[in-house]
Amino acid sequence: MPIMEVKRKADDMAVVPVAKRARNELSAVDDTSEAETGPRNSSLLAPIMLLEGHQGEIYTAEFHPEGQYLASSGFDRQIYIWNTYGECENVSAMSGHTGAITELHFSTDGSSIYTASTDKMLGIWDIEAGVRVKKLKGHTSFVNSCHPTRRGVPLVVSGSDDCSVRVWDPRQRSGGGSSSAITLNAAYQVTAVSFNDTAEQVFSGGIDNDVKVWDLRKTGGSQPVPLMRLRGHSDTVTGLALSPDGSYALSNAMDSILRIWDVRPYAPPERCVKILAGHHHNFEKNLLRCAWSPDGSQVSAGSADRFLYIWDTTSRRVLYKLPGHKGSVNDVHFHPKEPIILSASSDKNIFLGEIE
Repeated sequence: MPIMEVKRKADDMAVVPVAKRARNELSAVDDTSEAETGPRNSSLLAPIMLLEGHQGEIYTAEFHPEGQYLASSGFDRQIYIWNTYGECENVSAMSGHTGAITELHFSTDGSSIYTASTDKMLGIWDIEAGVRVKKLKGHTSFVNSCHPTRRGVPLVVSGSDDCSVRVWDPRQRSGGGSSSAITLNAAYQVTAVSFNDTAEQVFSGGIDNDVKVWDLRKTGGSQPVPLMRLRGHSDTVTGLALSPDGSYALSNAMDSILRIWDVRPYAPPERCVKILAGHHHNFEKNLLRCAWSPDGSQVSAGSADRFLYIWDTTSRRVLYKLPGHKGSVNDVHFHPKEPIILSASSDKNIFLGEIE
């Protein structure tokens, strides 16, 4: 990919006029620019698009499951919805948290967004209406991470500086959404969480460097203990991501190492199957996230050295080291249907870029 010299196109400079779409319109769009200087392999208006508008560091961003929108948030507490195609307009803004938003994810059907915040709460947002429909209260310190289930019962898991992992059932009305279904005591601050593919297990990472695997079917009675501890990182785990097929978990940590773990049942005891290096963490100690490509052949991770890294999961080689940001790259996400990757940074900007 060329160096990031292509800025967002202005209306009057667009070679092909792009019609403005209605707010929150959820339909597939094919915006193709005819001012192409080389072969193109995505529907982006240009090979690299810059999205600017946030007033603070961006900690989290993700494509909608259908791919035509993306959401972003961070220190300014605003949740912005952007068009992926055309001129990448900001089509919606939602606010309500009183602290920085540390992580956000779309629900599997794309109708909702789940957010974790330093105001000790989780939020559930209706995208169509553009409002928060539920607060989940219970944590007693910063909520660093959250993640919904992929399928089945619509649960959401959260991890906090209060050393707990909580699993919430948003359908429950008890206590005005103030009580979680299950609370797991992690003993140390929790910085990253995710579910396994069947939502029967939860993965958590924290400042004790371990990735813990919790079995939600064994939480009755006495205090639950982790089913497994995946050891290998030598510093805080900052990001967790489940592979598209559900067989592997990817972890990013402050030791500047990515690890791929085999999380299938009955896997061999040595579950770390790949170690990837090249990116960096630094004194800022941001929670740098990580992501899988839709086919599982590539992974990407946030990096403090201002570059976006993409690795080949088979060869473990760095395929791309993409420049352009002027601050730490905190979150990354692959487009669900096209060879496009987004990067969200402390420089308050988001880049969308074509990859081969």
